[in-house]
Amino acid sequence: MEKPTDKQVGGDHYKNCSIQPVVYIESNKLGFLMGNVVKYVTRYSVNSNVQDLEKAKHYIELQLQLLEEGTSWEII
Repeated sequence: MEKPTDKQVGGDHYKNCSIQPVVYIESNKLGFLMGNVVKYVTRYSVNSNVQDLEKAKHYIELQLQLLEEGTSWEII
């Protein structure tokens, strides 16, 4: 039986990674924002798409905003 970590839906940009980003993110309990940074930096290393670096930068900026405000976003 194939495990979810053995497949990728919608592309193959993580296929040849020695560690799947999702495994790294979950193992290190990085959370949503920093997890996306790992994901987009990994994608950039595979396909050199500058937009992936811009996305990673945006998630870092979001994390910095939370740290600077000393808060988190809450659902109302």
